[in-house]
Amino acid sequence: MDPRSRPYRSVLYIPGSKERALEKARSLPVDAIIFDLEDAVAPDAKEEARRTLRTELDAGGYGKRARIVRVNGLETAWGAADIEAIRGADIDALLLPKVDDPAQLDAAADALGADVPIWAMMETPRGVLNAQAIAAHPRLGGFVAGTNDLAKELGCAMRADRLPMLQALQHMLMAARAEGKVCVDGVFNHFRDEDGLRAECEQGRDMGFDGKTLIHPAQVATANAVFAPGAEEIDLARRQIAAFRDAEARGEGVAVLDGRIVENLHVETARRMLAKAEAIAALAH
Repeated sequence: MDPRSRPYRSVLYIPGSKERALEKARSLPVDAIIFDLEDAVAPDAKEEARRTLRTELDAGGYGKRARIVRVNGLETAWGAADIEAIRGADIDALLLPKVDDPAQLDAAADALGADVPIWAMMETPRGVLNAQAIAAHPRLGGFVAGTNDLAKELGCAMRADRLPMLQALQHMLMAARAEGKVCVDGVFNHFRDEDGLRAECEQGRDMGFDGKTLIHPAQVATANAVFAPGAEEIDLARRQIAAFRDAEARGEGVAVLDGRIVENLHVETARRMLAKAEAIAALAH
């Protein structure tokens, strides 16, 4: 499946060690789940987390939600065992942390074996600078912005407008789009700040991200709403397509709708939006 043909409005991190959270995730209205074996699991709990997660994955019940497993890096003491534990599981992607270059994807692909897409956490300066080469890797399915780690590495302030990080975010997004790959925005840490979450979701949406990674179920509704086409947008898209079709029937290459020019590029954008709306609606059935 083309990774961009499905919605990724809400991508929720779930600790791979917590059975209750793994069970609850089956009923949450999220587009994707990142089952986390890395940061969310303490070193002495890694082995048990692998067993717990594999049992839950094999049990199924996650419906149409994309299932992504974040493992520890292969340079750590746990990465190889993480990949071995999920080999052959029914997942949609493996998420590799702190990807600096395509060679790390090669190593993960060799360890994983099966033709499962690999996603890359973009959370280091070197990784962001190498984003184009990483995005072009044949197994790469998408990027996840690791904004907390990236801010730590950059030594930048975590401002509400994210100004110190915008260049890095735009660079990874540009690289992903050049290769037709998914690109999901980083987390918003203050999960009780609804206004702050909405503002950051809107910023990410306006930049072009496919959705947002989330740290708490309370954030899901906001991300789903912000990253979904609104009723007015859908109506405009349909009218743009109809206006352009009528213009073509008259032998004209440009239409005028609501006092604005509608060209073929606008029609392509409109069709992409309607396809996204249809894909979102299909998730609910």
